[in-house]
Amino acid sequence: MEMADELGHLLVFGFLFNLGVYMVAPAMTDVTMDALCPGQDECSLAIYLTGLQQAITGLGALVATPIVGNLSDKYGRKALLLLPATASILPLVILACNRTKAFFYAYYITRMVTAMVAEGSMHCLSLAYVADKVPPSRRAAAFGVFSGVCLAGFVAGTVAARFLAVQSTFQVAAVVAAAAAVYMRAFVKETDGGASLLRATAGDEENSSSHPLCVPSCSSSSSQDVAPPTLPPLRKALSLSDMADLLTTSSTFSREALVIFFYSLGETGLQTAILYFLKVQFQYSKNQYANLLLVIGIAGSLSQLVMMPILAPKLGEQKLLIIALLGGCVHAFIYSIAWTPWVPYLGASFVIVSILVNPSIRSIVSKRAGPFEQGMVQGCLTGISSTANVISPIVFSPLTAWFLSETAPFNFRGFSLACAGFAMLIALTVSINMRPAELQPDSK
Repeated sequence: MEMADELGHLLVFGFLFNLGVYMVAPAMTDVTMDALCPGQDECSLAIYLTGLQQAITGLGALVATPIVGNLSDKYGRKALLLLPATASILPLVILACNRTKAFFYAYYITRMVTAMVAEGSMHCLSLAYVADKVPPSRRAAAFGVFSGVCLAGFVAGTVAARFLAVQSTFQVAAVVAAAAAVYMRAFVKETDGGASLLRATAGDEENSSSHPLCVPSCSSSSSQDVAPPTLPPLRKALSLSDMADLLTTSSTFSREALVIFFYSLGETGLQTAILYFLKVQFQYSKNQYANLLLVIGIAGSLSQLVMMPILAPKLGEQKLLIIALLGGCVHAFIYSIAWTPWVPYLGASFVIVSILVNPSIRSIVSKRAGPFEQGMVQGCLTGISSTANVISPIVFSPLTAWFLSETAPFNFRGFSLACAGFAMLIALTVSINMRPAELQPDSK
């Protein structure tokens, strides 16, 4: 009961955090266009600045998130969760005051700096918190439930944005983000890094077959068996060389790193291009963006709250990952060939399967990690995803601007979206070629 209460408080925090952060998403395209290119339907400057922000944010997260995750293994999840919870408030406050060009640039710079520690860290630290409390056999479903609750916050924020004026949207979002930080500080309890879970399952067969990625198993009964890949214990903050060692030593981690890299490359490219594509192709407004995001959020939250707990035990994470990646490919390709305003809604419906990519990958890797390494491995996965977030805008921003302009080499405005689909197709190919033994917990 106590464990359920602790996880319940984390779910409330995740809901409020995402409610505040994503409430402003439908309005940001119009706010950016009005501040930089008032009265225009096509604005290359807005596309390039959005891509630059994503690239710099990803570069910062690449360095910061693995370190924050590793520090949480030493100093506690809650202590480090305060960092993204408070950092997300200031950018919202700036646009709540005004949305002129000067305020937009102030928001732009502040958002870039704070997102380096806020975007990826919140999710990876929360998943490490869940891993501390939930045994491996139920971890995939638990990750799905947490991600589903976060998407429910996204849905609630999108609904609120649909009915609020632009100025009120930013004001309400700032208040909700502050409430999330206060709630987390007051009610979310610190974990002991998985020690209680380890003690509770010390005699359990499932736990005895699981070995950490970085610290050699101390079990004498398995000393004669082939040990899983190990790394020396970390006595300092995680560095990029430590990440490289983890990638080269663990076959599971290296394969999953490739999958999450190419999937994130395509997903970020899709996010970079889609709203500007819809603006030029179909003259989408804030309310139409909100409607589309609402379909995505509802489909994604229902999938992770209902489908993930049912399908994960029956199919296993490997098959679920392959199905989800296939849905992601279809999702991107349908967007790229949209010919009428209702086609993007058809593409958005495939989120119901593609949204399961991240929980599946993180569950696979989490089962291979030790109880005091969850923050490190989740942070490393987020860092790898952030690497893709750095590269993706550099590639997709100019590509999107080029094919939406009058100087495009051929008439295919959704070409950058199709390229995002091909990146996800590479991730699908890597996932299909993974050996089943690489996707199971280490055992005799």
